[in-house]
Amino acid sequence: MAAHGGFADRLVAQRAAKASTGESLADLVPHAALVGRWQGRRQDVGSHRQRPHSRVGFLLPSTSARELRVTPSSPEIPSHPLRRQVLDELHARPFQAVVTPRRTLFQAFATRELPTTEERSALDAWCGETGAARPDEGANFHRAVFPSARLRWERHSEFSTYGWDTAQPSTEPFAWPVGEPSPVGHALAPPGPLLVAVDLSLVRGDALRPEWAALFDPASLCLSEVNDGAALIATDFRQDSRGFTRILVVDRSLNPTGAGALIQRLLEIETYRTFALLGLPEAQRMGPVIGRIEAELVQVALRMKTATGLESNAALLDTLVAQAAELEAEAATSSFRFGATRAYDALVHARLQVIRERPVEGYSTWAAFLDRRFAPAMRTCQTVSDRQAELSEKLARSSNLLRTRVDIALEQQNKALLQTMSDRAQLQLRLQQTVEGLSVAAVSYYVLGLIGYLAKGAKDAGLFPVDPSIATAVALPFVILATALVVRRIRRTHGGH
Repeated sequence: MAAHGGFADRLVAQRAAKASTGESLADLVPHAALVGRWQGRRQDVGSHRQRPHSRVGFLLPSTSARELRVTPSSPEIPSHPLRRQVLDELHARPFQAVVTPRRTLFQAFATRELPTTEERSALDAWCGETGAARPDEGANFHRAVFPSARLRWERHSEFSTYGWDTAQPSTEPFAWPVGEPSPVGHALAPPGPLLVAVDLSLVRGDALRPEWAALFDPASLCLSEVNDGAALIATDFRQDSRGFTRILVVDRSLNPTGAGALIQRLLEIETYRTFALLGLPEAQRMGPVIGRIEAELVQVALRMKTATGLESNAALLDTLVAQAAELEAEAATSSFRFGATRAYDALVHARLQVIRERPVEGYSTWAAFLDRRFAPAMRTCQTVSDRQAELSEKLARSSNLLRTRVDIALEQQNKALLQTMSDRAQLQLRLQQTVEGLSVAAVSYYVLGLIGYLAKGAKDAGLFPVDPSIATAVALPFVILATALVVRRIRRTHGGH
């Protein structure tokens, strides 16, 4: 409480100091309310009613009052190491305002194998030569502004885009050459193989000639209203003699920000559409491979019905393992492409929804054209990906079945082997018992021989009057019994260990 009172006293002193300088009551409202909150009672200052609070609260002041706040960057509050990165991601590639008329030359290059640092260094060198602002270290987006043109660079996961927009002095939408030629491909070396090239012209509706449709292929011309009728967009999704896809944007009532957002979304539709279609050649390549493995799997399944024995089942299992290895190797090379295709397809549909197309009588919309020409390719990629996953599961199930068969056959084989070993052990036991019986007789024979020699010597010396043969015969049963008892004791002793 003493600490609270000291803080409140300081605020009161600040209020008095501010009052002496002539500041208005509205400037002092937050301070007075905060004093009351620290003292734990309700304060009504002017039109501001505050409830008691056990700790420091934040006042929502009027528009004329200065705000007393504790910022998240205060030294007492540590920030997450990725906080700045994740917050800046929402503003990483902002729209740029475009004033009608304008011409944009847009190109996208495959740069998955090119390190970002190397591409950024080349752009940095070009900006230094031309006097433009250099890209920041670690940046994936940069905009170089010149008096009559702008270069916009973006680095994505597997491609980079370069957009060069300049003034449109001619009434012809796609007049060539443009007033300011694009440096991409000349002063600025292309970072990789070209995949997307768009020539976009933004013109006013009153400056467009009636025969503008002759600029496109009538068989695939798409025309629609967008942004609730604020603009018309037209394209035929074909390449002109210079290799560019033409897009015409007719400005009816666009503001510069809306025009820039619309242009960027149209360029993204063409870019993502093109990169999504990279999955189609991969699907066409994988289709025959999957079909062959499926046919081989059917043959293996039929042979599994009649296969018996360990060797035949093991041979079938080896075949299945080889097929599974081939399929997994193909899946490893195509999984990224199919995943990227699904992501690009979703982005295309998301951008089409954002521009809010409305059909123009007699023409197809972009969404309708892509649904008729683009969607089947996406379904083909999805089908091949699904077939690949299902075939992998079938191979795993078949392998498990065969592995079970092989395990059972091995167990039976091991059982037979153990039975054979048991029989041999019994035979060895019988042989051992036979040998033990023979050993009793042999030891008894040698012991009786010793007794006979002893009896003969004693008789010759006059110490033993009995005939040695009779003495040996009398000792015979006792020797045999004693020898048998000794052998039996030895066997029991060894058997216990």
